[in-house]
Amino acid sequence: MTLTLIQRLDRIRVRIAELEYWRSRQTMQIDAWTFEGEPIAIGDAWPRKDGPVHFSGATTLPGHWPLDDARLVLDLGGEGLITVTDETGNETRLGLDPYHREFLVPSRSIRISSETVARLPFGEPVRHPRLEHAAAIWLDTAVDRLWVLLRQITEAADILDGHEAVPHLLDIAEHAMRGLDWPSATAAYVARTAPSPVQQKIWQLPPLEATPEGLNQGQRASVLQAYDTLVGQLKQLRQRFPPQGEIALTGHAHIDLAWLWPYSETRRKMRRTFHTALSLMERSSDFRFNQSTAHYYAQIAEDDPDLLERIIERAKAGQWETLGGMWVEPDTNMPTGESLSRQILYGQRYFERTFGTRHTVCWLPDCFGFSGALPQLLRQGGMNSFFTIKVNWSETNQFPADLFWWEGLDGSRVLAHTFDNPMQGYNGFVRPDCFVPTWKNFRQKDKHKATLLAVGYGDGGGGVTPEMIMREEQLRFFPALPQARWTRVHDFFEDAHDTAAKKDLTVWQGEIYLELHRATLTSQSAVKRLHRRAERSLITAETLASLAYLLGGELPASMEPAWRVVLKNEFHDILPGSSIAEVYTDATNELEAVAAEAHFAQVAAMKAIAAQLPIGEGNNVLVVNPSLSERPIRLTLSDGSTVSAEGQIAPLGIAVLDAGALQPKTGLSAGRDHLENAVLKVTLANDGSIASILHKPTGREALEGCGNRLFVYPADKPRNWDAWDVEEDYAARGEEITALDSLELIENGPHRAAIKIVRTWRHSRITQLLSLGANALRLDIQTELDWHDRRVFLRTLTGVAVRHAKATCECAYGVVQRPTHSNTSWDAAMFEAPAHRFADLSEPGFGVAILNDAKYGHSVRGNVLGLSLLRAPIYPDPLADEGIQTFTYSLMPHEGAWYEGGVREEAEDLNQPLLTIPVADRATGRWQPLAMAGIDAALSAVKSSEDGDGLIVRVYEPAGRRGNFELCLPERWQNKGVVSILEEPMDKVPNTGLRPFEVKSWRVTKT
Repeated sequence: MTLTLIQRLDRIRVRIAELEYWRSRQTMQIDAWTFEGEPIAIGDAWPRKDGPVHFSGATTLPGHWPLDDARLVLDLGGEGLITVTDETGNETRLGLDPYHREFLVPSRSIRISSETVARLPFGEPVRHPRLEHAAAIWLDTAVDRLWVLLRQITEAADILDGHEAVPHLLDIAEHAMRGLDWPSATAAYVARTAPSPVQQKIWQLPPLEATPEGLNQGQRASVLQAYDTLVGQLKQLRQRFPPQGEIALTGHAHIDLAWLWPYSETRRKMRRTFHTALSLMERSSDFRFNQSTAHYYAQIAEDDPDLLERIIERAKAGQWETLGGMWVEPDTNMPTGESLSRQILYGQRYFERTFGTRHTVCWLPDCFGFSGALPQLLRQGGMNSFFTIKVNWSETNQFPADLFWWEGLDGSRVLAHTFDNPMQGYNGFVRPDCFVPTWKNFRQKDKHKATLLAVGYGDGGGGVTPEMIMREEQLRFFPALPQARWTRVHDFFEDAHDTAAKKDLTVWQGEIYLELHRATLTSQSAVKRLHRRAERSLITAETLASLAYLLGGELPASMEPAWRVVLKNEFHDILPGSSIAEVYTDATNELEAVAAEAHFAQVAAMKAIAAQLPIGEGNNVLVVNPSLSERPIRLTLSDGSTVSAEGQIAPLGIAVLDAGALQPKTGLSAGRDHLENAVLKVTLANDGSIASILHKPTGREALEGCGNRLFVYPADKPRNWDAWDVEEDYAARGEEITALDSLELIENGPHRAAIKIVRTWRHSRITQLLSLGANALRLDIQTELDWHDRRVFLRTLTGVAVRHAKATCECAYGVVQRPTHSNTSWDAAMFEAPAHRFADLSEPGFGVAILNDAKYGHSVRGNVLGLSLLRAPIYPDPLADEGIQTFTYSLMPHEGAWYEGGVREEAEDLNQPLLTIPVADRATGRWQPLAMAGIDAALSAVKSSEDGDGLIVRVYEPAGRRGNFELCLPERWQNKGVVSILEEPMDKVPNTGLRPFEVKSWRVTKT
């Protein structure tokens, strides 16, 4: 009878499975455990499961066990860090999780302690934790090696389906199995195989022998012979069927800084994972492990300084590879350009200070799309290479290349690589059926000889296992598979750059949009607003302190400690809103503390500015403009009153004004259904939506249909990834909220007028204040949501009397244009996309923008401007976006294109108003300690240099224009030249001028 290859493969698998039950020659249960100092028996439930708990135990191995073959096998009921203390008092720490449960034994007598949580690696609670298993085993290393090797042969035969080598692989596996002299004594055989899945299905097993015998010496000799024969046969087959392709393996343990567990648990995950990786390096000198994220090492320095020292030693030896060059692996859609610059500045500085090295590779495997600002920042930060795999998650269109040049907004390029591993992506395995599809999916194999593959359990940490180390060694003998070796990521990219210098590679220009996880632009929107407030407050605090220094005050201290907190909370599962509730409790507390610290610093800086100004008297107010845009005088005074007056404040300008002389600009009028000033006439419909916005300077009606229509979508129930995703059919069932609880004119002063509208939808309330200042160019819609409904999506839609094929959306350090149509699958997939402070639709001569101070999810389809206001997912936080949150968005008609009509400037004003303090002892006047000449530019930062030598002034060209630009410094100050975002000289960059979307920094010092 002839079996098919599939039948033979199935038979081999069944026979191989038996080997696992003879891995242990002898087993000795470890008893006498304590739980928090109290006795606990094997199988007992934990007395409590809140927080980390502590187990202790001890054992002495039998004298005839070879120490090298002894293993400690533990399942304490959760994830933990164990400490094994040997006879001399030396401690070895190791991570315990479902994938790491067997450990080397350092001496014949050991003491064991643990810090354990009743959780699994992805944060799942162990509902009924028990002390499941604790034993020492005498490992039969011969059986163990053969068991792994035969499994790898079946995996190779399965994945090489149709290859000529497959029958030969089955032949040698069958021959090896037939050559085994295997035990058959009934009692021992039944006892050893009892744990197998098929035996566990039996109604009632017979009484089992407690200590079933293992292999005898003759049987073990047959195992050794089978292994050696197999290796020899594999080597012969490898000669006949050489390796196909090359894979650069990097050991990896992606550790989400916070996700389905709070950060306090991440701190424990780091220690577990890092101790595990170090233990594997002691077993294998070939093994290479990479770990990004400067923040992790800084945390380890606090929690386990000895561990950091061991990591530094292994990094110097070349086995442990730090990389990434950033403080954390951040979301890149939502942070400002300055935040992204600080990620690199503080990340690279930390790595250099701690490890003596900078990184040339940006490592962002798991972010939800990538800003077109990144390539320029990476190049300025010393990185010429970029890695991710997330582009392969797009659901509609396949990204066109795996090894390509990524060109940023300004034309800067980095060499980018991604791999497509269908077996857990960047949490890959050392297995033939992982290697083959990864190599098959590599589309640039005609250009470059190798692809990367990151292996090791991750997201919740854990990393590489001892079996993976063994597997890599065995796979060196295999035929037909891709050749795979442990490699440093930096070395892989160096080789890739050599290839790129010789061969034409695909160029991808601009942002890398992920066609998935679009709802991360909106979920947990209250924390998104806090984040924006914190980063903007820090930038403003630094600017004010620098202006005080330019006027003659003290050099301000670095605000790096506060920035680190903001950068931490930009992690790609915190800021996007995809974490559990506990994460957002921490984020809220941390970001509120940063905002408070920044506010305190702003007040101190305002007082320092005032101290440098001429003495006078009167009812005066100090006003500072912290931007590079000329600003109308719109103030909130210390008594809470608003001012909307004639006049302007110069860019980075300082003014002391007579508060009594601040007269409103004329022309403001209001009624229950209208607001009007010299620029805008706003008329409301009966349902409270906006029926008309007349732009008086052009005579153009801005709206087509009504504006600020509130729609709720109660079918916002994605098939996967509740907090992450919004489906393309969400609008198929939409309800416009038209019912009114109240509509009233509540403010009608000379400086500002406002209409208050209150609505209820089901269990939630929406309160909006539509306000117009006397000198306003925009209609502000201040919104308070008191939300108590689940799995609904709230948006505002405004149809405008404008037509264009592309809308303009602000992004980090510039803008990106996006289609307003769905001509192609690429266009259609971009139905929800990120924008920072504005999205604009303009035609020649006229346009309309929607501005915001807290939102990121936008759509522009046809002539409808859409802004996503709130989602209410139930996983992983059942109460996401519940309760009260406030924010403001604005509608702004304008003459000309967006950059001609002042859209960005108004968005800056909305997000960072002019700053004021009362100054009764200062004379009125105006000052501009730092000015700019040339084309319009936007301010990124004015800050003290990190080395204490003067100030760093950073600007960017925001619209894609080119022209002259230079700094105008006060007397006794000098421009020391252009510096990078790392604050180092860029001698080849001209001191003046700006190119499209260029980010440019200067060091300025006192003479």
